[in-house]
Amino acid sequence: MTVVYEDNHIIVVNKAASEIVQGDKTGDTPLSETVKQYLKEKYDKPGNVFVGVTHRLDRPVSGLVVFAKTSKALTRLNEMFKKSEVKKTYWAIVKDAPKAMEGQLQHYLVRNEKQNKSYAYDKEVPNSKKAILNYKLIGRSQNYYLLEVDLQTGRHHQIRCQLAKMGCPIKGDLKYGSARSNPDGSICLHSRYVSFVHPVSKQLIALEAPVPEGNLWNGFEKL
Repeated sequence: MTVVYEDNHIIVVNKAASEIVQGDKTGDTPLSETVKQYLKEKYDKPGNVFVGVTHRLDRPVSGLVVFAKTSKALTRLNEMFKKSEVKKTYWAIVKDAPKAMEGQLQHYLVRNEKQNKSYAYDKEVPNSKKAILNYKLIGRSQNYYLLEVDLQTGRHHQIRCQLAKMGCPIKGDLKYGSARSNPDGSICLHSRYVSFVHPVSKQLIALEAPVPEGNLWNGFEKL
């Protein structure tokens, strides 16, 4: 875990691809607990430390995660995420080039809880939720393409599902059609930038997460 930003009310960390944000049935230590432990040790706090989860990233995804250090910040951030007032930009490495250099994708997603997977439809279907994202091709290597993705809505597996529907599954994402997995179990999706008005100070916070280690990511970052 790398801390990217911290003040009295919030802490933002750069999550590794293997970490879970909140506890689940695996029983693995979640990032929220790691942050609690970090704050406990850093400030020598007795008793319980408050850390509020404001949003999640899928386990195989890396990048910026915002946590609240106070209940006031948590309440306000939850409201901001609900109203899409937190701007999140992702980098995704895909094997196939998109047909257009940039564009907007609009689909209707249906989540299948049993499979832990979402399905994208062009038209509204029962139990579907509208999903919108903007993408732009910003880099290419010999075998792969780098897309920058701006989320307009926050749906389950939205980027993974919509890019796959477009014919550009994310590298390493077997669940959504990638030919093979990445050796470390990650998928090549990274929460690169986040910006929002601070819930308490009202200052603009704009943050960037370094890309994961590896020749492919580092090569794209240099570009």
